[in-house]
Amino acid sequence: MKNNTLLVVTSPNIPEMTIVQTLGLVTGNAIRARHVGKDILAGLRAIVGGEITEYAKLLAESREQALDRMVAKAKIMDANAIVSVRFNTSVIMGGAAEMMAYGTAVIAEKSS
Repeated sequence: MKNNTLLVVTSPNIPEMTIVQTLGLVTGNAIRARHVGKDILAGLRAIVGGEITEYAKLLAESREQALDRMVAKAKIMDANAIVSVRFNTSVIMGGAAEMMAYGTAVIAEKSS
């Protein structure tokens, strides 16, 4: 995935590129709370079955925000790529959860 010229990958290596410098761990997180109105709709969907789109949208927005924050930190470090990217979630309190993105900021160059 390219994010404003910064390459973000889940693999530890980038095909056709060589990692010439490892800059360190970068993280980004987003903490979101559920909305009472959406909880009611989600509860109804749980009764009849099917995808709970309210929560799917909330998680997608949280992932994007966490990813954007991680990329911003890597840019401050002058990285041009982030490798080994992972996502993690945890419950902070009833009705609120954290989405964490983390990876290794690197400088990578085209292999010769």
